[in-house]
Amino acid sequence: MAAGISALERFVHEALSNGHSRQATERALIEAGWSEAQVRGALGAYADSGFAVPVPKPRVSVSARETFVYLLTFSALYVVAFHLCDLWFDLIGFYLPDAIENNAYWSQRLDASLRWSVASLAVAFPLFAWLCHVIDADVRRNPGKRLSPVRRWLTYLTLFLAATALICDATALLYQWLGGELSLRFALKALAVATVAGSAFCYYIRDLRREETQA
Repeated sequence: MAAGISALERFVHEALSNGHSRQATERALIEAGWSEAQVRGALGAYADSGFAVPVPKPRVSVSARETFVYLLTFSALYVVAFHLCDLWFDLIGFYLPDAIENNAYWSQRLDASLRWSVASLAVAFPLFAWLCHVIDADVRRNPGKRLSPVRRWLTYLTLFLAATALICDATALLYQWLGGELSLRFALKALAVATVAGSAFCYYIRDLRREETQA
């Protein structure tokens, strides 16, 4: 497999060096049996410029610092998302108390949960915002980092988790509605999950498409 990839890259380099167009090179390789993804990956290693010889693009590398920053950023995002939903649930419980939970024990538990959610958001959200600022500044200085493998993997993981939350939320809402047990409390909690998960999904899918286009 490695030898095949080397042969492909070598062919692309020689074809571009001899003055063949990118379209003609791509067509020849596809006719020879290479997949479009393999061909575009090999051609994407060189800039589309009018220079006499192929100009290589910088290869994306992963450093320990980059991995640490992205892991910390997305971890902070998950903490913010979880405690936003938890805070929303607590506020629903406070303003729309359940008769079963209307006692001193549940009141004490609700108070502790509220304080824990507020404290977590007070720490995690500024950290997340600052890390996003650091990453954006780094990407502006080094545009090649837009296609960081760590960032892409964590972005797709976040999209998967957000989509899963939306699917489960819609399923639970429909189940309660079909059973005639849909209450205002449950509907508001479902709205909280949909708002947080939907916002994260829309933001990152738009961010991913924008970065792929710009890169």
